[in-house]
Amino acid sequence: MENTNNKLTIKEKLGYGLGDTASNIVFQMVANFMLIFYTDVYGLSAAAAGTLLLAVRLFDGFTDPVMGGIADRTRTRWGSYRPYILFLAIPYGFFACIAFITPDFGSTGKLIYAYVTYGMLMTCYTAINIPYGALGAVMVNDPKERTSLQSYRFAMAMAALVVIVWAIPKLVAYFGQGNDQVGYPLAMVFMGSLAAACFLLCFKMTKETQTMPAKQSYRSLFTDFFTLFKNDQWLVIAIISLVTLILIGIRASVAPHYIKYYVGDESLLSNFLTLAAIGSVLGAISTNFLSKYFEKKNLFIIALIVVVISHSLFYVMDVEQISLIFTVYFIANFAHMIITPIMFSMVADTVDYGVKKIGKRLTAITFSGHLLAIKFGFAIGGALAGWILSGFDYVPNQQQTEHALSGILLAFAGIPVVCTLLSLIVVSRYKLTEIKVKQIQADLA
Repeated sequence: MENTNNKLTIKEKLGYGLGDTASNIVFQMVANFMLIFYTDVYGLSAAAAGTLLLAVRLFDGFTDPVMGGIADRTRTRWGSYRPYILFLAIPYGFFACIAFITPDFGSTGKLIYAYVTYGMLMTCYTAINIPYGALGAVMVNDPKERTSLQSYRFAMAMAALVVIVWAIPKLVAYFGQGNDQVGYPLAMVFMGSLAAACFLLCFKMTKETQTMPAKQSYRSLFTDFFTLFKNDQWLVIAIISLVTLILIGIRASVAPHYIKYYVGDESLLSNFLTLAAIGSVLGAISTNFLSKYFEKKNLFIIALIVVVISHSLFYVMDVEQISLIFTVYFIANFAHMIITPIMFSMVADTVDYGVKKIGKRLTAITFSGHLLAIKFGFAIGGALAGWILSGFDYVPNQQQTEHALSGILLAFAGIPVVCTLLSLIVVSRYKLTEIKVKQIQADLA
C-alpha cells in the first residue's frame, strides 16, 4: 500500500469534517431527541421505545461488517470509499425526514412504522458512515496528522450538535405552531437537506491518496470481520468505544428529561444543550492543540478522569444551582470531546498494527467493526434509558415522583460514571504509542 501524502491542507481537513457534520445532524438528532419524540410526541411507551432503539441496532450486527467488506472491495475512479458519500447523500437526508413522521395508524401500525423507518435510517447511516470513517485512514498515515484530521472532524461534528440542539426546539415550535407531530418532520426536512449538502461537499473537497491492494473476493468478507478479533489493540479500542457510547446514548437520551422534570424548567433545555455542545466543539478543537504536547494515551486518560469527576458532581448539586449545573455539564462535554477524536485516531493506528499482526490491511472492515461497537453502545445506552425510565415509573408529560426522578439522575449521571471507570481500566491495555505506530509503519514501508 503506497502513501503519497503525509500532510493535509486545511481545505481537505474541513472537507473531511463536513462529512461528520452531516453524520451528526442525524446522530445527534437521534441521540438528543429520538427518545423524547417517541415517548412524548409519537406515543410509544418508554419501554417500547427503548427496545426499539436496541432492536434496530442489533440488525447492524449484520449490515456493518457487510458494508465494511463491500467498501474495502470497491474500486472506482473516485476511490474505494468516496463513491458511497456521493451516491448516498440524498437518500440519507430523505430517510432522516421520514423517521420523524407520526402516521395516523393504530398503536400496532405506528410501532411497525417506527421500526421500519428507524431501521431504514440506520441502514443508510451504516452504508455512508463506514466508508466515510475509512476515508480518513487513506487520506494520510502520519499519527499526529491523523489526530489533527480527527480533531477537525469532531470539531465540525460538534458544530452540528450546536446547530441541532439550538435549532431543533425552535424549528419544531415554528413549523408546528404547537403541534409537534407537524413540527418534527418539517424541521427534519430542513436538517436532512443540510446533511445531504454537507456530504456532497465532503466528497468534493477530499481525496484518497493511498492506493488500496488488489480487489479481494467477497467470499472472505465475514472471515475478514472475525479476523479483526485477532487484533488485540483494535479490541481494546472497540471495548472502550462500546462503553463510551453507552454513556453518550443514555445521557443524551435523558438530558431533555433531566431538564424538563429533574430541574423542572423545560425552557432551559435549548440553552443547556447548546452550552454543552459549545463545550464539545471547544474540546475537539483543543485536542488538536493538546496532542502536540501530550502523548495521546496520556491525554485520553486525563480526559476520562475529568469526565468521572464532572458526572459525579450531579449527585451533590442542588437543582436550584442552575449556573453550576450548566458549568459542570459544559466541562463534562469538553472533556468527552477530547476523548472522541483521540479514540478515532487510535482506530486508524490499529489498522497499521493489524497489517503487522495478522498480515492483512482491513481498513473499512476495521472501521465498520468500530462503528458496530459504537452503534451497539449507543443502542444499549438508548435502550437502558427507556428501560430505566420505565422501571422507575416514569409517566410522560406529568410531574414525576421522587422514585422516577432518581431514575432520571441514575441514567443521566450514575451510569456515565460507571462507563468511564470501565474505560479507564481497559485503556491500560492499549500500547500503540505514537513512536510505536511510526516504527510499525517504517517496518511495513
